[in-house]
Amino acid sequence: MGYGFKGSFGRTTALALVLTVSAAGLSACGKDKKAEAKGKKPVAAQTVSVAPVAVLPLPRVVNASGTISAWEEVPVGAETGGLTAVAVNAEEGQFVQQGHVLVALNDTLLRAQLRQQEAAVTSARATLAEAEASLKRSRELQAKGFLSASSLDTATAKQGTAAAQLASAQASLGETTARLAQASIRAPVSGLIVRRSVTKGQIVSAGSELFRIVRDGRMELDAEIPETDLGVVKAGMPARIASEQVGQADGRVRLVTSEVDAQTRLGVARIALSSMGAFRPGMFARAQILAGDQASPVVPSASILYRQNQAGVFLIDAQHKAQFRKVAILARTGDVTAIDGVQAGERVIVQGAGFLGDGDAVRVSGVLPAPILPASKR
Repeated sequence: MGYGFKGSFGRTTALALVLTVSAAGLSACGKDKKAEAKGKKPVAAQTVSVAPVAVLPLPRVVNASGTISAWEEVPVGAETGGLTAVAVNAEEGQFVQQGHVLVALNDTLLRAQLRQQEAAVTSARATLAEAEASLKRSRELQAKGFLSASSLDTATAKQGTAAAQLASAQASLGETTARLAQASIRAPVSGLIVRRSVTKGQIVSAGSELFRIVRDGRMELDAEIPETDLGVVKAGMPARIASEQVGQADGRVRLVTSEVDAQTRLGVARIALSSMGAFRPGMFARAQILAGDQASPVVPSASILYRQNQAGVFLIDAQHKAQFRKVAILARTGDVTAIDGVQAGERVIVQGAGFLGDGDAVRVSGVLPAPILPASKR
């Protein structure tokens, strides 16, 4: 009896312990589930308003920058050499007219040669006149039978020789006259002198460059344009050129080069300035090329954000999450901005976009009308 009682008591005790442990485990499990449920909070969606992307014809402005250069530079050199510059009549930065004497060379020797050759021409002309008179008499005498044929031939030869001598003297005179004219170095075109490399007293060599002139003072901007904008720039388009040093000037695209730099991916548009003003070759300047109306995706300007100095917009995806997309600003007109990087019909977040992060859940509270052009731009 004693053995059986003890065994029954042990089993009863063990069962009680098991039930106690199980109850404790269930209690702990329930507490964990409650804690877990308590820790999970529903993610709040940001309330935003959106607007559809529209495609509208907007005035397109292409921004570019580059270096001012001369439309055409004309070098001025000496045609005759070995003469000393006795006067220099122009300076850099001076506007000169065509024919203006820039440099006077020492022409004393040339003038002496000219007088000598003028005398030689006079003498040759007198000799020719005498020879022609002698030939005329010889022909008359030969016709009457008083002069032999050989004598007539001699008179004819003398007349031909005198004529040749006169032509030679006249050619020498012409050469000296031309060299004398070259002693006065004149501006071949009207324009702005941008370089002078001659000084008074210098012995000038033939062919040496003495001045460089910008023809008619016409300047142009070699504007570098990204290849993405190069296709919309055409010859004849108006432009505004600006420099922080000298102000602004109007211009017009003269031509667009057909080559794009393989390294920089930039092309060049040559913009002719309407007036030279204070612009000078070598200056840096910026240009705004008015490329006319271009069909472009447009969004409300309020939807444009900048993240890490990069323009972008928040779009709503199929899961109603905000996705940041980088865009390129093409033009801005009032409250409407033309951008590159979005498609017509996509929805951009306008109100509330500044408080969003990439991938945030959003709730659309309203749809704004599609962007339209200001009345003044329609």
